[in-house]
Amino acid sequence: MGQITLWRFFREQRQTIKPVEKVDLTGKTVIVTGGNGGLGFEAAKHFATMNPARLIITSRSEEKGKSALSKISQDTGYTKAEAWPLDLSRFASVREFADRFEREGGRLDILVENAGMVGTPSYEKTQDGYAVIFQTNAIAPSLHTLLLLPYMIKTAEEYKTKPRIVLVSSDVHYWAMNSKSRKFVSQPNMIDALSSVDYYNSVLEKSWFCPVLNVFFMRALQARLANYPSIIVDAVNPGYCYSGFRSNFTGIRAFFDHLMERLVAMTTEEGGRQLVWAAVGGAGSEEKIKGGYVSFAKVVEPSDFSLSKEGQDLEEKYWNQQLEILKGADPRIKEIVDQYLQH
Repeated sequence: MGQITLWRFFREQRQTIKPVEKVDLTGKTVIVTGGNGGLGFEAAKHFATMNPARLIITSRSEEKGKSALSKISQDTGYTKAEAWPLDLSRFASVREFADRFEREGGRLDILVENAGMVGTPSYEKTQDGYAVIFQTNAIAPSLHTLLLLPYMIKTAEEYKTKPRIVLVSSDVHYWAMNSKSRKFVSQPNMIDALSSVDYYNSVLEKSWFCPVLNVFFMRALQARLANYPSIIVDAVNPGYCYSGFRSNFTGIRAFFDHLMERLVAMTTEEGGRQLVWAAVGGAGSEEKIKGGYVSFAKVVEPSDFSLSKEGQDLEEKYWNQQLEILKGADPRIKEIVDQYLQH
């Protein structure tokens, strides 16, 4: 059932949330983007209790990164966490992160692409030429993932493990495809259309289509990793949680968000558990998790639209158009695609 009703949404939000999944991460490396606050921070704290050899969180702000490390140490006793700078609104920052990982990283077992944003008060473009919200939530995480993919493949081969890539999506992807969205994704260049000021001014929820695109990217990447069956890629719905993610809401929108939080929101820590399950849960059922949409610690069907012929065609269109952008953003992408991914 690839749809979500209001009743199902409320029922899932009010259910008893399962305890956090615990595994032994001794010797392994974990990266959580946006790990300085919110869901990413809570997930990082949970990972810290599992004794990873390295835990790398990312933050746009050096000060916030250092503060998060201090809190992780205080709350868990884990003192090996590292904070690396990463600003997804700048392709240059993503390249710099990949350069540093090439020098210092070594193995990579878990990559949680969590960093993102809800919106900006007005339309803004990055220096790379895309809407800030679109680049931060969709294009740049894909660039970051592909640049780190070779290290995960090498880890799988060298250590006989099953590295996992987690892309944070959302249940709003069930509602994102509508007549307004269809108008823009049907354009010959759907990425430019979705990144345009016209799109920004046409929709109320500026970021709602990005979770659909993250599901598309996740499935397309997994499908092209057939030669590397140990690599697992999934997308996760963290649920509707208390979070600073919507802190820029104002007016009536802020009022209704506050009301929804009072009625159905999970704690930020409970949302963090969902990210952790997507990264380490489901032992013995890895084949089911591959290319799967994870919600409340189980794999469920994504939206009917994403499963439809139209959705699958759009997934292919998005993959191809995004890949051209990513190749332009970093020449290593072409090498990675040619060497590791099926065409």
